[in-house]
Amino acid sequence: MRPPVDTAIPEAAAVTARETAAQEAYWMASQWQLMWRKFRRHRLALVGGTVLILFYVLGIFCDFFSPYTIRERFQGLQNHPPSRIHWIADGRLVGPYVYPTVQTLNPETFEATFTELTDIRYPVRFFTRGEEYRLIGLFPTRIRLYGVERPAGIFLFGTDALGRDLLSRTLCGARISLSIGLVGVAISFALGVIFGGISGYFGGRADMFIQRMIEFIISIPTIPLWMGLAAALPKDWSVMQLYFGIVVILSLVRWGSLARVVRGKLLELREHDFTMAARLAGLRERAVITRHLLPSFASYLIVHLTLAIPDIILGETALSFLGLGLRSPAVSWGVLLKAAQNVRSVAAYPWMLIPALFVIVTVMAFMFVGDGLRDAADPYRQR
Repeated sequence: MRPPVDTAIPEAAAVTARETAAQEAYWMASQWQLMWRKFRRHRLALVGGTVLILFYVLGIFCDFFSPYTIRERFQGLQNHPPSRIHWIADGRLVGPYVYPTVQTLNPETFEATFTELTDIRYPVRFFTRGEEYRLIGLFPTRIRLYGVERPAGIFLFGTDALGRDLLSRTLCGARISLSIGLVGVAISFALGVIFGGISGYFGGRADMFIQRMIEFIISIPTIPLWMGLAAALPKDWSVMQLYFGIVVILSLVRWGSLARVVRGKLLELREHDFTMAARLAGLRERAVITRHLLPSFASYLIVHLTLAIPDIILGETALSFLGLGLRSPAVSWGVLLKAAQNVRSVAAYPWMLIPALFVIVTVMAFMFVGDGLRDAADPYRQR
């Protein structure tokens, strides 16, 4: 009779081998792999990253997700409240549908009210056909995510004073507002790294000139500077020209803080042994900066980029809200919020503030992602 086999020893050996492999993978991982592992444990950062991905997808494919174009008007349905979506008819579930509405005016208060005509139902159809558009500006198509047949309309966010669907305009405004943040930060990042690198690595007169220039820009009050530069833009510029003008303005006043940080880091690192070794190896000054010095604090630069994007978005929103940034027919969140300047209008049509919710959620999502990246980039910070 064969003796019983003890299976506990092989299982313990397998567990030990897995633990050893995990420890080896941890110690052999690169800096970026370690950052990603720590970033994944930051739940708010993951939520913020998911929200940002969703918003950017909605902005890129806004024409598909929008039931109407940004200029399509519904006569007689100005300032229409958000549509009511019905699901049950005759005591049973029949799917989403809407009723057509008509506007009536109260002869005593002159207040407009909307009444549903319950005689006929208009089902909400998905992947329906609407007005032709170009998907991401390239492919002509008529397919939209959802819609209803005329004369009914579906307005999940209501309509504005001209009878245009606010949801469609909000989604299309995300494309401009979110892209301004990316393009503006790219320009300010390039200026900050270039001037900060020159100032910190070479020093001397270049350092003195660049630092005095930064101090001059920082000493100017930000809002008056924005207003003055934005007011200098010609009134006859096209939407695209205004877009790039606003981006340049926001970038010109944002690069100074990054340049100072890059200067301080380079002043610290240029005397280290690895920098001296790179010089003795015959590398040019530009190669020393780009290959050795900047990558040594790349984690900070990534965090700075993440936290600078919402500042650019808020700057564009503020300028457009004040009428000094993008103007109609351009559509951005700031342009949409310009209709909410009047307190009386906000009290009567509170759905006009919906674009502000998108701004708030976007800024908070960027802050969460930046907080997660900051924790992941700091090897001494424990959560």
